[in-house]
Amino acid sequence: MSTPYPFTAIVGQDDLRLGLLLNAVSPAVGGVLVRGEKGTAKSTAVRALAALMPKVPVVPGCRFSCDPGSPDPACPDGPHAEAAGVSRAARTVELPVGASEDRLVGALDIERALSEGVKAFEPGLLADAHRGILYVDEVNLLHDHLVDLLLDAAAMGASYVEREGVSVRHAARFLLVGTMNPEEGELRPQLLDRFGLTVEVSASRDTDERVEVVRRRLAYDDDPEGFAARWAEEESALRERIAAARVLLRRVVLSDGVLRQIAATCAAFEVDGMRADIVMARTATALAAWAGREEVTADDVRQAALLALPHRRRRNPFDAPGLDEDKLDQTLDEAGPQEDGSDDDDPDPGPDGGGDGGGGGGVPPQADGDRTPPSASQSDDTSSPAPESAPDTPGRPAGGEQQPVVAAEPFRTKMLSVPGLGEGAAGRRSRARTEHGRTTGAVRPQGALSKLHLAATVQAAAPHQRSRGRSGRGLVVRRDDLRQATREGREGNLVLFVVDASGSMAARQRMSAVKGAVLSLLLDAYQRRDKVGLVTFRGKEAEVALPPTSSVDAAAARLESLPTGGRTPLAAGLLKAHDVLRVERLRDPSRRPLLVVVTDGRATGGPEPVALAGRAGRLHRSEGTASVVVDCESGYVRLGLAGELARELGGTAVTLDELRADSIAGLVKDVTAAGRAA
Repeated sequence: MSTPYPFTAIVGQDDLRLGLLLNAVSPAVGGVLVRGEKGTAKSTAVRALAALMPKVPVVPGCRFSCDPGSPDPACPDGPHAEAAGVSRAARTVELPVGASEDRLVGALDIERALSEGVKAFEPGLLADAHRGILYVDEVNLLHDHLVDLLLDAAAMGASYVEREGVSVRHAARFLLVGTMNPEEGELRPQLLDRFGLTVEVSASRDTDERVEVVRRRLAYDDDPEGFAARWAEEESALRERIAAARVLLRRVVLSDGVLRQIAATCAAFEVDGMRADIVMARTATALAAWAGREEVTADDVRQAALLALPHRRRRNPFDAPGLDEDKLDQTLDEAGPQEDGSDDDDPDPGPDGGGDGGGGGGVPPQADGDRTPPSASQSDDTSSPAPESAPDTPGRPAGGEQQPVVAAEPFRTKMLSVPGLGEGAAGRRSRARTEHGRTTGAVRPQGALSKLHLAATVQAAAPHQRSRGRSGRGLVVRRDDLRQATREGREGNLVLFVVDASGSMAARQRMSAVKGAVLSLLLDAYQRRDKVGLVTFRGKEAEVALPPTSSVDAAAARLESLPTGGRTPLAAGLLKAHDVLRVERLRDPSRRPLLVVVTDGRATGGPEPVALAGRAGRLHRSEGTASVVVDCESGYVRLGLAGELARELGGTAVTLDELRADSIAGLVKDVTAAGRAA
């Protein structure tokens, strides 16, 4: 087993270390979500935490880590007779993003269950993580069905395995730690709320600190054992401090005045439910114990809010997480007693007794290049007139570029789906053959059996019982009798937006409505677990504003900064989209695309622009790409060009009004596949 990097050797990252240590002091805090860019010691810190955790007493031979002082009465390996327990180190169990459901929750030996009538259960990762740490790297990329299982286990403290009438239940209480890079997509709100704390991490911009990081890492890589030995004394001291804080935790007093501050803070920031209040109370208590105090102070409440609230107050997936610290201070002053509000002492905010004075507690950096439009430096001078060189004139050629306009308020959209039955990644948009969903039939298994179809298996085995000499209970089942269940669920798609940013779309009110519609579709894609891409066209060419990605909020940021103006190279936009889809089919052939063209249908610039756009549309149709055209044409006189484009694509045209889920303008429209008969 390789020597882990010492926790005390990590340079900086005070918030990350504090969040992990508070959970080591009080596992009831509920885990921690670490958000940040790649290469910021997220995984290193989590793996190093296990060496600091107190040893765990377990029942000898129990695969489910039962506590000998209070064994689980429903343990599959029980009942346990009274016996002296043995101590072992706390485990850190890693859940791979591509793990199967059986690997997570465990699996039953169906053949033995049918033939011998016994429950032969092989524990999964949830059983291994009981009373330890369950670590999920890239938790935002975890499949939905695994997320659902984690939610159930985290809520109930137990894992339930149900297989065709055979049930197994075992305890599964663990410290849930997840790491993620927000650039690769956000996390479902239900799982986000399950993490007690969240911290934001980023690489230091201080030269000396970066030098020290590299120096320590190189020393560790050259001699892991020797490097760990040099930090053994600090590791031991930190381990003892955690143990002392755990003992002190039982004596920490949480006064009514402090509880009022916690409740007032959660109410002021409009968090959902009561979990935030409970997590803040537990975190503030752990902070006091970590500092060696028996009473919670207002500073503890403030730090707890910075750790426990940023990920709970987000109202939609495109809002940046974080707290208004001025509002937080004002709320604490108004709700707290005067003597607590005037205390300026810093009660040891970090794991090494110091802090960077930057607010901490998971507050994200204020500068975010992906979210700042190019014109951010002029974003406050809204009262100033637009430059004379960029008048608000539709159809103005390139050079008459207008500044980006703000998107209108998003709305709930109608369901757009790809027809047919796919086999792509699990999601919530189009019909697909999946491992999870309703059972639609049975087939002979190809390879290992994962989903038994019990009725079909019994039906296949029943005629042969006499010839096989059955004499006792249970069926005589052979490999040829087993049948695999085929199931139908939903898949996520690649939704590629092709947005017209030309002068014909440049009227500010109109472009605001268009951006609001695309933002609404992006929100829908986020909820349905799609990948998204963004192609824009204006002037003389089209460009890929965002290659296909799982980060829907990155697409929203590109949309926010989208300029308009110039001619309308519609054909160039469609051909650029064709190139993007061709590459994506090679990368991920199972993920089916949905092309969403947002335009008024006009095409200008170059010879025969309308005919060229029609040929580009028929190219998509010949390859079977499902498509929908969002018709942005407005005014009393309408040319119906977007409808013509939809016919060339073999898709469907919807107006901005018809796109709304609550619209009275028509029924729900399914996207028509290319070549499908009307």
